Amino acid sequence: MKFSEILLQKISYYLRDRNEKISIAESVTSGALQLAFSQMPGAEQFFEGGTTVYTIDQKVKHLNIDYDEANAVNCVSKNITETMAINVAKLFRTEWSIATTGYSTPVPESGNDIFAFYAVSYKGEVVLSDRIELHPLTKPMDAQSYFTECALSSLRCEVKRPFPQTH
Repeated sequence: MKFSEILLQKISYYLRDRNEKISIAESVTSGALQLAFSQMPGAEQFFEGGTTVYTIDQKVKHLNIDYDEANAVNCVSKNITETMAINVAKLFRTEWSIATTGYSTPVPESGNDIFAFYAVSYKGEVVLSDRIELHPLTKPMDAQSYFTECALSSLRCEVKRPFPQTH
């Protein structure tokens, strides 16, 4: 998987400039976000780590997702993704986090659609949450790459924004 070098450099620059850290919780992107962060200049200064969780049991166990809510939506919803983002930041004690969940292949549970949710949190609050939809004939790896690129591009916009300092 190839990532935009300029995008990785900018995210790295902003996180280092802010002296803030990030963690990641992913499902549909299968570790691609963590791979991208490992390629960033100075990653050891801001990337604390992440988790790739596919099943409901692992999302409940590691990210404190509500089982009944997750079961009702097959672990794929805006709220599930936002909860994953908030809780991975708590788990890794980071200011920032990003989370993804969704479908990279059309399956009955997705209505035979390909889509993903992603969420970015900052200091315990979701600052961005969105849904990405792709054509149902999109190849799984292409879908995962696109979801990853969208999440990274959105994160770059957020980390360059001046947030009020909280004490």
